[in-house]
Amino acid sequence: MIDKLIRLLNILNAIQASPGITAADLALKCDVNIRTIYRDLDTLSLVAPITNEGRGTGYRFLGRFTMQPLNFTEQEALVVSLLPSVLDIEKLPPGFETAYNKVMAAHRNEKSQQHNMIEDIAGIIQMGTPAYRKESPNHLQTILKAILEQKTIATVYHTQYRNETTERSIDPYYLVPRDQRFYLIGNCRRDNKMKTFRISRFLQVNITSEAFDKGSFNVKQHLKNTWSIIQGERNTTFKVRFSSKVARYIREEELFVRPRMKDLKDGGMLFEVTVNNEQEFVRWILQYGPDAEIIEPQSVREQLQAQMRQWMEMYSS
Repeated sequence: MIDKLIRLLNILNAIQASPGITAADLALKCDVNIRTIYRDLDTLSLVAPITNEGRGTGYRFLGRFTMQPLNFTEQEALVVSLLPSVLDIEKLPPGFETAYNKVMAAHRNEKSQQHNMIEDIAGIIQMGTPAYRKESPNHLQTILKAILEQKTIATVYHTQYRNETTERSIDPYYLVPRDQRFYLIGNCRRDNKMKTFRISRFLQVNITSEAFDKGSFNVKQHLKNTWSIIQGERNTTFKVRFSSKVARYIREEELFVRPRMKDLKDGGMLFEVTVNNEQEFVRWILQYGPDAEIIEPQSVREQLQAQMRQWMEMYSS
């Protein structure tokens, strides 16, 4: 039975490596007669879309079907690694040992490649250091690995506005870059809800052996009406007039929220958007100074007028 399984895997790999391979070539590769190959192909056709379009065309996979990498979980890798200790090797066919070694070598190579890829990505992405800490460990590599492997992380996190440090178990879903910072969107098991965490505020991050499933979570729906990254609780609709100096730059902004934009005759733009965090949007608007005028809501205009009077008093002396 083992030798047949190995042969079936070899046939699948041969078809993927050489689309159009003939039954005669497969028989030669597997060292069996051609009738055995035909029976094997009938068996494989139950689980893989193998086709032979006509005499002399050989065998190939339909569509985009491919044999995926092993991608063992830790538990699966452990089970496979224990096979030699639970099987009587002397009673197995000669091909078992070489096939087993190839499988384990492929697994180790996949894990090594994945580790190197994550290390390279984390090295390419440069992050700043918080001004309030002399040393800021870069946990990006660990978090990336946990996201790809869908493993829960055990963390120590500092909440700045409460000046509070807590231990949390988090299921990491997505990384989001915003304003020269990285944020993690994930399920906080302590609070039993989806939350957003600033990467630089993690003091410790360790990957656990516990796996998680994202289920039907939709990040776009989660961030609906979120201007930057921090979600508010009340929607506010803004109307803003941008001058011709900055209108072309506004069109290039990469946003979670889709605004309504109308070109004006003077080259400016009328910009309307609904967001759930008023403060985040106002901070973004203020960077454009007098080239961005908030028309609505009136309450925000009045807040800015009061703020400008304070600034005038501050800088008048």
